[in-house]
Amino acid sequence: MKSFFARNLLVGRDSVEPSNFCRGSRWLPRDDSVAPYRSFALAILFFFVSALSVNAQPVTIGSKKFTESYVLGEIASRALNEAGIATEHRQGMGGTIILWEALRGAQIDAYPEYTGTIAQQILKTDRRLSIQEIRDLLAKFSIGITEPLGFNNTYALVMRREESQRLALRTISDLQKHQELKFGLTHEFLDRQDGWQPLRERYQLPQQNVIGIDHALGYAALAKGSIDVKDAYSTDAKIGENNLVVLEDDRQFFPRYDAVFLFRLALPTSIVAVLHKLEGTLDEARMIRLNAEAERTKNYTRAASLYFDGGVTSTIPAGENFSRKLARWTLRHLQLAGISLLLSVIVGVPLGILASRGGAIGHAILGFASVVQTIPSLALLALLVPLPFFGISVRTAIAALFLYGLLPIVRNTASGLQDIAQPIRDSAIALGLEPLAQLRKIYLPMASRSILSGIKTSAVILGEPILSGLNLNDHATILQGAIPAALLALLVQTVFDLLDRALIPKGLRL
Repeated sequence: MKSFFARNLLVGRDSVEPSNFCRGSRWLPRDDSVAPYRSFALAILFFFVSALSVNAQPVTIGSKKFTESYVLGEIASRALNEAGIATEHRQGMGGTIILWEALRGAQIDAYPEYTGTIAQQILKTDRRLSIQEIRDLLAKFSIGITEPLGFNNTYALVMRREESQRLALRTISDLQKHQELKFGLTHEFLDRQDGWQPLRERYQLPQQNVIGIDHALGYAALAKGSIDVKDAYSTDAKIGENNLVVLEDDRQFFPRYDAVFLFRLALPTSIVAVLHKLEGTLDEARMIRLNAEAERTKNYTRAASLYFDGGVTSTIPAGENFSRKLARWTLRHLQLAGISLLLSVIVGVPLGILASRGGAIGHAILGFASVVQTIPSLALLALLVPLPFFGISVRTAIAALFLYGLLPIVRNTASGLQDIAQPIRDSAIALGLEPLAQLRKIYLPMASRSILSGIKTSAVILGEPILSGLNLNDHATILQGAIPAALLALLVQTVFDLLDRALIPKGLRL
């Protein structure tokens, strides 16, 4: 029997010498006439398995953290759904670099972008590129691009209409005569190659009172008179809502920002064909109306439905209510904060012990932890997203929070150990304790108050939706992040008060 199966494995089942084959405990005669049907059945089975494996993964649409990108993402998602293609829309993932790296890394399959941003921020060129030139350059990254959707959402400088009329300001060049005006510009615009510094040089603007401000908060500051001029998107619905005037770009500084969709070239042609059907179907006026509806209702799915002919908003779900979102964000806080804090403690306390010894190693550890703290959160995420293990996932958020949580723990552990008085150290040596026993029985208990204080500092973590709410000027979203953050901060304070009683020696508490 052993040689029979060995021979079967070596030369294949059809060359086995016996004319019968075994099925269970019965010996049945072979019937070669069924072979063609068997092959056909296997081919059909393979087709269905392949189809299921393709459809099992929905097409992932990404969007940036502003209203128009949310709406465009929802339009693409619904268009694909109506073509029978399942989708997942990851709203508000971040800025240009985050979305671009996620697309290149296959974390998402498509997202809305603008030609000016592609040229300036992604392809790093000051030249005015045609769509075909952009397409050829993006193909090197295995990324495709649709034709423009039909509207140009360029940058613009806006101000209050009454102020513009009072000072007779109509063009950007007119700003040269009014050095006293206060500018409030978004942080991205301040740093862009097509942003404030090149604009100032082109127009020789004399203003020195320039501050960085969030996009949505800038409109509130403009309405209150805290600033006089801000940057905006030309299709932003808030321009009309706030009775603002767009200053004419008389020297044609800003490039065109035609809205397009970027997508992975590896996508099936059926998916790409749906994205191409969106080309040339949105003009500026229509996009402004969709943005206005989204700003009014904070329901981006409902706003996107107005794009479709006879968009029936009654069939659009209203979305989660406040209590369900609050519960979801609270669970997310617990997940992200809990795991990242645990990792920070496991790694941070030993590093703090090493750092307490001083020398080159101690300075290097504290220096690394300090440098991480100085990196802006979005920049840190942009560094982590392209890495194979991370991408756009919970792992990336946990890794970033873990790194941010290290410094307080490392620093407080090191300082707590370094502050132990020399007589106590001499007593530990006099007792004849080994170095590890000294650390475990004397030094760590003595430094426990400082160590727990560092852990407590790392545990109070602000939530993601607070930033999202500020970007969208959505007070409900801000509360959905602020309430869990506040409640968890109180919970952390209570838990650590109990830990103080359990872990800190009674003599130190007194």
